[in-house]
Amino acid sequence: MNTAASDSAPPADLAALARGGRINFFGFCIRLAARLPFLFIAGRIYGAEALGRFAYAVLIVEFAAQLATLGLKRGLAQQLAHTDKPHVGVAWDALLVAAVGSALCMGLLMLFPQAMFPKSEITGLEWLLPITIIALAWSDIMLAALAYRHDVTSTVRARAIVEPITISAAALVWAYISTRDGLIIAYVLSMVAALVASIIPFLKSYGLARGWRPDPSNLWKMARRNVPVAAADAVEWGSRRIDLAVLGLLVPHTPAGQAVVGIYYVAQNVASLPSKLKTSFDPILGPVIARNLKDGDKGAVAKQVRQVGFWVIGAQLGVALALAIPGEAVMGLVGPAFVSGTAALVFLLFAEVVAAMAAVSEAALIYVARHRNMLISLMMLALEAGLAVVFFLSMKALDWPVMWQATGPAIGLMLALGFAAVLKSRLLCGILGARVNGWRWPLIWAAAAGSVLGYLATFLPEWAELILGIPGILVAFGAVLWTKGFKAEDRELFRMKKADIEELQELEIPAPGTTGDAVR
Repeated sequence: MNTAASDSAPPADLAALARGGRINFFGFCIRLAARLPFLFIAGRIYGAEALGRFAYAVLIVEFAAQLATLGLKRGLAQQLAHTDKPHVGVAWDALLVAAVGSALCMGLLMLFPQAMFPKSEITGLEWLLPITIIALAWSDIMLAALAYRHDVTSTVRARAIVEPITISAAALVWAYISTRDGLIIAYVLSMVAALVASIIPFLKSYGLARGWRPDPSNLWKMARRNVPVAAADAVEWGSRRIDLAVLGLLVPHTPAGQAVVGIYYVAQNVASLPSKLKTSFDPILGPVIARNLKDGDKGAVAKQVRQVGFWVIGAQLGVALALAIPGEAVMGLVGPAFVSGTAALVFLLFAEVVAAMAAVSEAALIYVARHRNMLISLMMLALEAGLAVVFFLSMKALDWPVMWQATGPAIGLMLALGFAAVLKSRLLCGILGARVNGWRWPLIWAAAAGSVLGYLATFLPEWAELILGIPGILVAFGAVLWTKGFKAEDRELFRMKKADIEELQELEIPAPGTTGDAVR
């Protein structure tokens, strides 16, 4: 092992991680700003019942898309790092594999659309929904290929700008045509738009595969080699959706039951926003880990996981506090009926904090212990499903209100993610021979500062609680963490470089602390 590099992560890798995180963090902020209008439109215009029907259908479609990629969304970095073939051919091989998987999944859902709409009749344009599978799969693979070349701007543009803005605008326009099909049409259009936004930079970077010939035996090896990664991806995705699936199956087959699913879906969408902070590092962390493992530098990998783990835990804890304390006001933005989902929102937000270390550890485990990682993920999924059913039915037997029953799956998710976080970080620690846990005790002091300010903000009118309380919580949390918890390498994340500003300007995003082309 390269001991020199083990002592400290290579500066170039740290800079790459920080730069990718910075660019994608701004993408997260844009995605947050663009996604909330969709939830507002869906809740206020379409209503909780229509939103619940839409939520369950999208759950099935996105699960099919996860399977269709066969793990290549994350596994492609390893394929590109360990091949002597031209990268353009490897990328097009991956697209062909995903096309075959997508065709199979699309065909099944078109033949059996009841899988998407188990509790309602199929009379409109529901048959269009499965076509988004290939759009999702191809977009993910193209963006993964671009990320291998450290192009994260394209991911931000496709996922944080084009996709959420399209779904919000289309949902608003289609509301005047059909409130039954409007959400589905808006979703289809947003996925197609994101695909187009992925194709253009992909062709500019990789180009058409001139002289490329598909190799069936190599394609089969690629698909088979990525089965553990595909399973890990499907489980990670499923861990954030099985709670909704369980709820959808257990609530009564009535409009009120679908409304409960719709309310939970909104809480889930708000709570999942902090999880995008972890994925801000995925496009860069994967290739950096793959290269260091190829060089045999396990110490550097441990430091990178530990560093990113701290960044992610800190960011997610701060955002969780900022959204949970004024939770009633946040849910009330979507509509008065959605306030009843506040308790579910709180559990879901802190489930994402608990999950942070497992998610970052998995970025390395898929390369060094993919089968054991898959086994832990499957155990977590089974535990989550079991706990969700037990908590829901127990609360139902106690005759608790239905929205309190709906917190059962959220509690099950939080406990199962905690179980996975402990096991995965300990497994990776043993393999790398170094600590990988990103937890630092100053996080407690920062959380206390944010909580005190948030409590005081609850005495304000609802509009002031949102406008002043949320930024106040983040500032109080961030100030304590900056002074008590950050080291010199942590501040690298906030050093905006000229290259970062140029990328942000390509997206027409103003870089903080800059005016025009001036660099702070």
